[in-house]
Amino acid sequence: MTEEAQTSEPQAGPAVSVVAPGDGETIVLGPTRMRILEDGSHTGHRLAIAESVLAPHTQGPPQHRHAEHDEGFYILSGTVRFTVGHEDHDAPAGTFVLVPPGTPHTFANPTDQPAVMLSIFTPDLYVQYFRDLQDVLTTDRPLTPQAGIDVMSRYATTPAADST
Repeated sequence: MTEEAQTSEPQAGPAVSVVAPGDGETIVLGPTRMRILEDGSHTGHRLAIAESVLAPHTQGPPQHRHAEHDEGFYILSGTVRFTVGHEDHDAPAGTFVLVPPGTPHTFANPTDQPAVMLSIFTPDLYVQYFRDLQDVLTTDRPLTPQAGIDVMSRYATTPAADST
């Protein structure tokens, strides 16, 4: 037997991550409240997950494209309207929307009820975008369209001005 085979100590592996209700980092972006469930630190930065609560009549971000990550949305409650190019898709609870890199998209809650969705980012780089955007919103400066574009550009994301 080899020395390794004789060892009865458990091999160290990745730690299990458990985020209890109410736990996790909170990011407030105007009428949207995000709870970061996984920021990538437990997944080798391959995956991040956030729960977002969109207040009624919340406009989402300007339509944009990601160059380096996929983004998935699972609607937990309410209805979220996704705009992909010129097409609107109303997504009620139980709907999953996957946006691959390069696809112009945005989302909003046009209803009178809050909407809750789970967002999945792979890889995780976009979580830091939300942190940076919150930092801009908590300064005394208004969030101008250019300031938003400047923050997006740090994370391989561009406005989709021409969504054809």
